[in-house]
Amino acid sequence: MTKKIVITGIGATTPLGGTAVDTWAALLAGESGTTTLEQAWVAETAIPVTFAAQARVKTADVLQRFEVKRLDPSSQFALIAGREAWADAGTPEVEPERLAVDWATGIGGVWTLLDAWDTLRERGPRRVLPMTVPMLMPNGPGAAIGMDLHARAGITTVVSACASSTEALVNAYNRLQAGLADVVIAGGSEAAIHPLPIASFAAMHALSTRNDDPATASRPYDVTRDGFVLGEGAAALVIETEEHAKARGAHIYAELVGGVVNSDAYHVTAPDPEGTAAARAMVSTVQNAGATLAEVSHINAHATSTPVGDIAEYNALKRVFGNLLDGIPVSATKASTGHLLGGAGALEAFFTVKALAERTAPPTINLTSQDPEIPLDVVTTPRALPAGDLLALSNSFGFGGHNAVVAFRSV
Repeated sequence: MTKKIVITGIGATTPLGGTAVDTWAALLAGESGTTTLEQAWVAETAIPVTFAAQARVKTADVLQRFEVKRLDPSSQFALIAGREAWADAGTPEVEPERLAVDWATGIGGVWTLLDAWDTLRERGPRRVLPMTVPMLMPNGPGAAIGMDLHARAGITTVVSACASSTEALVNAYNRLQAGLADVVIAGGSEAAIHPLPIASFAAMHALSTRNDDPATASRPYDVTRDGFVLGEGAAALVIETEEHAKARGAHIYAELVGGVVNSDAYHVTAPDPEGTAAARAMVSTVQNAGATLAEVSHINAHATSTPVGDIAEYNALKRVFGNLLDGIPVSATKASTGHLLGGAGALEAFFTVKALAERTAPPTINLTSQDPEIPLDVVTTPRALPAGDLLALSNSFGFGGHNAVVAFRSV
């Protein structure tokens, strides 16, 4: 028997705000989280891209000093978002053996790893911290949340590039359907605003180079788009069976009605230009939700602002929806937040859930001249969604050919 799975808590720390509430308000206000980097290493390394979407609130202003010292920034972000989501869900009373964590990251503890390498070269092996390995592990963020909340039904970490945290949501859904937990904290985090990833992404011409105007650098669907903006932060969702949520009187934001993960097997960085597997993921997600394509009322697109990626996703959407696509409002929220890599899917799932809960599609900023080859109905100012039953999709696609799609229904 298929169970109803619902969202009861949301938490986030992002380039738009230190909480989910502040992030959502800034998104609706059309703010950009992208700013010029002022760290000394920008000049020291001569990196060609000098801006990014940094977390708006410093982790040291939220966490205790020992937590900042013992956790990589990716885990610090995760802990902040996880705690907020847990509190937002009303701190559920659940047996530890029935509480799980499904987390994700695209890169993991890159700051810890590279700082430790510098320490080894400059000061020798005895000065390398014993906590280096636990701090750099990709499963560190999920473990931090799991230990903080005593989750003993399992802590799983997905690492599938930019599709990671959407895949984590699919795993959470499947875990709950299988009866392996009553409550799951799912999400993703990333903290890769470091000169090495920036230099590498720039070398492959993946990043925007608008150093003179960073706030408008991320511009999905615009004819002048020239790459994505690297972002950092985390987002977390508390997901549980409807039976469990109703028994404790929890507020329900939306229903998670399923998701699908598949792969292109096409190229390690470039998406399949025809979007064949991505299209199949969307179709299967809607079918598994027991819905029809005509029921889809809103889409939060992956839309990274890359010349190749945006049009590949459009091709997939057109393959799926055909003429129906003309009537579906599409939001491309990376224009405001930058691209959180492994944390992007969870952040955009949060936006999709809030869009349904408040019946408001969030805006896509910086779109001044829409690419005629991508004739989507792009939401550029907050738009009211219709009354009645709504179904929305959130898409994520990652290096390695990973595709992940989740669907939510209004309540």
